[in-house]
Formats: sequence, structure tokens, C-alpha cells
Amino acid sequence: MIRVENLNKKYRLKGKDILALRQLDFKIGGGEFVVIVGPSGSGKSTLLLTLGGLIHPTSGKVSIDGRSIYDLPVNERAEIRKSQLGFIFQTFNLIPYLTTLENVQVPLYLSGKTPDEQKKIATQLLEKVGLGDRLDHKPAELSVGQQQRVALARALANNPAILLADEPTGSLDSTLAEELVSWFVRLRKEGHTIVMVTHNHDTIRYATRSFSLVEGSVSENS
Repeated sequence: MIRVENLNKKYRLKGKDILALRQLDFKIGGGEFVVIVGPSGSGKSTLLLTLGGLIHPTSGKVSIDGRSIYDLPVNERAEIRKSQLGFIFQTFNLIPYLTTLENVQVPLYLSGKTPDEQKKIATQLLEKVGLGDRLDHKPAELSVGQQQRVALARALANNPAILLADEPTGSLDSTLAEELVSWFVRLRKEGHTIVMVTHNHDTIRYATRSFSLVEGSVSENS
């Protein structure tokens, strides 16, 4: 499903070259729940955004289903993001002036669904995550845990094969963090591939495989 080959990412910062990712090489199969752990500044977010087609690597390849995404035209790479990838972030990135329902409708609108299709799918997803009675609420009217579930529903809107989660439990207490990770376990069983980067080592026990990322270098945990 995902193949990373000789991946490097270099930044220029204050006149110095910073190698954020160093010669990464690994595979993630379909239906896996992979957790990548590492401390702050280890390159986790850079790696996840590179896997998601959002940050062009300095060198190396990222392939999804055999297609090297950074060798594709920008519009084809955007289509892969829209149709095959769902993103979940620590800060949720909900639009504050839209309702819960409207927030989940956004990716459906962007993918060309009709208004009726948007509402139907968004409602079904919010009911799935237990928020069927919060369709008209704005993000500020929801608890932190509820906001995270809205973000999860939005990420699932176009039924992506792959979910990429960047520190999704970072803003949650231990109970809510465990609840969210249990959702990832459930979604994996439904056929989704989950890749989560985090500093929280406790989540490793839920994963099918885990990696450690330290100073831009990755190693698989035994």
C-alpha cells in the first residue's frame, strides 16, 4: 500500500542545512495500524506530511499502490489526497463558523458530491461516531473529545483507504486518547490502513507494527 524508498528531507534554517528525514526505507501493507513514535523534533510530522503528498522530499520516493506520488503532476497528486487519504491533526482544524454537519460536508463538497449526498453521508458518519444529536452545534459548543470525533468523521468522509494521524491524542486526556485509538483499531478491522505519529509510547500496544523515529532515522520495534 505505502512504500518509502531512500527518503530524505532537508531544510535550510538560519544558514544551516537540517536533515529532518534520513534515508528512510520501509513498507506499510494494506489494513495495518502502524504507530511511529518519537520525541518532539524527531521528524514525525514531516514524515507524515510527506507520506500524505503535502511536503515534497529532497530525494527518494513515496509510493501509494505502486504510484510514486511525487513523480505525478500536482493535480494527480491532489486527486490521490482527495480520494485515498484522510488526515487527522492534533488541533482538529475544524472551521469555527460551520456546524458539525457542515464541517464534515466540506471534503464531500470538494469531491463533487451533491448537497443531498453530502448531508446524507455526513449525517451517517456523525451518527457512527456518536454525534447524531450534535449536527447543528458549532465546534465551540462541543467538548474536546467531541471535536476530535468530528475531525475523525470528516477524515472518513470520502471513505479513504489510508488514514494519516498526526499526534491525534496530544490534546486529549488518557481516557479520550484511549477512546480515539480504539476507533483506529475498529477502522483497521473495517479495512482502513492507519498510520499514526505520536510521542505516546502507550499506543504501541494497539498497533499491528510500530517504528521509532529519532533524529530523522527510523527503526522497526521488535
